[in-house]
Amino acid sequence: MTWDDAEEIGMALFEKFPERDPLSVRFTDLRRWVMELEGFEGAPQQSSEGKLEAIQMAWYEEWREGRS
Repeated sequence: MTWDDAEEIGMALFEKFPERDPLSVRFTDLRRWVMELEGFEGAPQQSSEGKLEAIQMAWYEEWREGRS
């Protein structure tokens, strides 16, 4: 996975943190958690606010569907 794999990262974050509301997570924490995911190979300097927003929204969609 790299920073461009928002959907895959969103699913992985939902599996790791199923009870956490993704919209309550600070980008600093989100960035760290993404880099700690097993299989993540993206370089830290390649992250951006736009990529973190895409990841957060993908995670939110998974979380929302999981709560229905």
